[in-house]
Amino acid sequence: MTERFDCHYCKESLFGKKYILKEDSPFCVKCYENLYSNTCEECKKPIGADCKDLSYKDRHWHETCFHCFQCKNSLVDKPFAAKEEHLLCTDCYSNEYSSKCNECKKTIMPGTRKMEYKGNSWHETCFICCRCQQPIGTKSFIPKDNQNFCVPCYEMQFAMQCVQCKKAITTGGVTYREQPWHKECFVCTACKKQLSGQRFTSRDEFAYCLSCFCNLYAKKCAGCTNPISGLGGTKYISFEERQWHNDCFNCKKCSLSLVGRGFLTERDDILCPECGKDI
Repeated sequence: MTERFDCHYCKESLFGKKYILKEDSPFCVKCYENLYSNTCEECKKPIGADCKDLSYKDRHWHETCFHCFQCKNSLVDKPFAAKEEHLLCTDCYSNEYSSKCNECKKTIMPGTRKMEYKGNSWHETCFICCRCQQPIGTKSFIPKDNQNFCVPCYEMQFAMQCVQCKKAITTGGVTYREQPWHKECFVCTACKKQLSGQRFTSRDEFAYCLSCFCNLYAKKCAGCTNPISGLGGTKYISFEERQWHNDCFNCKKCSLSLVGRGFLTERDDILCPECGKDI
């Protein structure tokens, strides 16, 4: 007897008929299509065994149904884009959804690299420094008057030069005597500490922090020997080439404040009239 060769599902003989193997089991074409064929997204009919099954993200199409949603041109072996579950050829997608280059005004095609800044888009080759014409790419840049500059060109053309180091000031900076300085260059002439944001004074056009200025140039109080800065409205008493802080101008004996009062001197000491009456 001849061994039987039947469809795995309907058991009809497959001798002399077309069949399809699935997992080593033979199926007649009708059973295979009913059981395993995918449904076409476009026409909703099964994709038969004798048809080419085109798939994208778990969706399937007949080869003749795989076309652009808008212009209906075939997408077989062509690039395409998806929008809201619809497939579009690159031309239709670009016309409908793609950004326009801010420089050349042409469409930025899907899949090509684009540069974006504040709602505007450029082709990578169009996003260039308006001075040197070199592509900016992912490097830092500075916008000015609707134009983009690479940092070296911006510094060369617009940035102020620091009086101290002669280099461009790109951010922040300090103005002193109507001249620009980097914050890190504007320092005390003596101790070299940064003066930006600090109280300071000057002598012979050189800037000093208050501590250095007092130590170098301020008169010393005859009472406490500390410097009298005279800055910020500090009050002091001056008498015969000697100076006192207001708080230090006191009677040597009884410590009574002599500010606004009469006083006597005994050698280097100052006395109130009461303590000095026996002199």
